[in-house]
Amino acid sequence: MDNMVDPTEVNIGDEVYVIYRNPHTPTVANIKQAEVVPHPHQPDNKALFLHDSFHLIEENDALFSNQQEAQAFFNEMFQD
Repeated sequence: MDNMVDPTEVNIGDEVYVIYRNPHTPTVANIKQAEVVPHPHQPDNKALFLHDSFHLIEENDALFSNQQEAQAFFNEMFQD
């Protein structure tokens, strides 16, 4: 999709929206706001700070610059 943010283009301090799957209930996904921060254990890498924890940003992560774009993608992928 054209409205996704390239994970390699984010900067420390950026706020992004992600589609986050609940690790305990894989069929549940939500849109969450996250901040791009330096990874605390890998200082050369960026991480998402989400749910009070750090998630290393990977090249296949779907990041969005605003909630509306994330919601449109979510609707396209997860709803009939």
